[in-house]
Amino acid sequence: MKFLVFCLLPIVLFADAKVNAEFYGFITLLPPFIAIILAFITKDVILSLFMGVLSGTFLLSLASNIFFVDTIALINIYDTLVESFSKIIGYVLKSTSDPVNAGIILQILCIGGLVALITKMGGAKAIALKFAKRAKTAVSAQLNTWFIGLLIFFDDYANLLIVGPIMRPLADKFKISREKFAFIIDSTAAPVAGIAIISTWIGLEVSLIKNAYASIGIDNISAFGIFVETIPYRFYNIFMLFFVVLTAIMGREFGSMYAAQIRAKTTGQIAPVSKSAALDTAELEDQFLAPKEGIEIRAFDAIVPVMTLIILAIVGFYFNGFSVLEGEELANARANPLSFETLRSAFGSADSSIVLFQAALFAAIVAIFIGVRRRIFNIKEAIETWIYGWKTMIFTIVLLLLAWSLSSIVKDLGTSTFITHLLADKLPEFILPATIFAFASLISFAIGTSYGTMGVLMPLAVPLAFEIAKLNGLEGEALHHYMVLNISCVLTGAIFGNHCSPISDNVILSSMSAKCDHMEHVRTQIPYALFICAISLFTGYIPVALGLSVWLVLPLNFILITLLLRIIGKKV
Repeated sequence: MKFLVFCLLPIVLFADAKVNAEFYGFITLLPPFIAIILAFITKDVILSLFMGVLSGTFLLSLASNIFFVDTIALINIYDTLVESFSKIIGYVLKSTSDPVNAGIILQILCIGGLVALITKMGGAKAIALKFAKRAKTAVSAQLNTWFIGLLIFFDDYANLLIVGPIMRPLADKFKISREKFAFIIDSTAAPVAGIAIISTWIGLEVSLIKNAYASIGIDNISAFGIFVETIPYRFYNIFMLFFVVLTAIMGREFGSMYAAQIRAKTTGQIAPVSKSAALDTAELEDQFLAPKEGIEIRAFDAIVPVMTLIILAIVGFYFNGFSVLEGEELANARANPLSFETLRSAFGSADSSIVLFQAALFAAIVAIFIGVRRRIFNIKEAIETWIYGWKTMIFTIVLLLLAWSLSSIVKDLGTSTFITHLLADKLPEFILPATIFAFASLISFAIGTSYGTMGVLMPLAVPLAFEIAKLNGLEGEALHHYMVLNISCVLTGAIFGNHCSPISDNVILSSMSAKCDHMEHVRTQIPYALFICAISLFTGYIPVALGLSVWLVLPLNFILITLLLRIIGKKV
């Protein structure tokens, strides 16, 4: 089956992302665009991601199935479709076999099993009751959830998988909608881990800064020092954390979140009606994992396994990262094993997926020991409960595999490269930071990953900022400040998509952890994310680039956010 093609696509096989970006142009935006648009239209994120993946593999397969008859290009559609489906399998297998992704899958499954065990023992319910005694209102319930999210600063995945199951019963008690609850835990995951000076993110962020400076011939810089200097300029992270507290204290919401909160308060319907059959089993899961009658529930039964997970994770990050240090870093670490610099280097070098998997596995063993010792269940029942917890994670795993596959496909298509090439090489000095932030936000939303966005933009943003600064005569401290500002825009803009894109793994995990319909979580969170994104762009990066002190910009924007929420927000 052959079809005539009229100047649709270039007639060569492209293997390089830069070449694909140059020749395919705006068509490289098609796969993420299809996935995102279909997700909003169909409310079925699995189908949407699959169609996005299929459209991407179709484009990648197209070039190898085009041939010329004289000067006319023909496409073998049948072979293209067959190859497209084959490529889907290849990308899914590649995503699964990647050591980091495999570790993430195992850690999610193990933490799911751990959550099932502590739920079956009644530990999660007991903790919720403890907090309920302290939390007298919905406001304090939201603030407690926010505060616990800050405490688990070292990893965004661990944050989402721990905070959600523990605090969800308390949120339900005070009729906080699942959409709002998902927003709170999502907003204290990546935005916190992204600016924490000791976390699983720090290694990538620091290495990207160091390599980007090396590309412009500057080696004698402290990449970690520059990272620390970017923290006050990480406007999206800081403003979002402030905004979560503000909505809780003021009791005001807007957009679809307001409707969700009103529904929960007036009708008692905490969770939205699920649009996905995979999430309709929540009620059944709750019944299966309900503690046995006559069992004394104790917060201790949840605190010990969870603290085991957290402590082992922190210790594991240290030793795992320490074991891979080399050269000068290793020498300094051996000389000062507990110095802040050593802790930063170790945490930044650690393989978080392996460490969290090991910590979750050991924590599950501790939970089983406690449950058997207290005769809540026997060994057989404990293993069944643990495996049942794995089963509840299958929907999340499928989403992640498709999201990872789509991310790999758009990388091979050159989607990110095409978007970054739209950056003009002769921008006004004060516009560049805002432009970089806007493009980082757009790219991260399109591909659903902060790491990928940082990796693509940092090597481009630093040389571009350096050249523009030199052209405008910036030197010394002024040049350094300008570079820090633009680096901040890359790191912060990358958080935006991770925080609200329907194909982001963090957003998927937030929905799962909060037991909220995924697309309802996305639909209610996007207005808030765009609100903070706009403020960060127009009243954050532009004024700072024009010379206004960041220590004046921060409090002024806190006041602005408060006033705007007072004006556009409605009292729940």
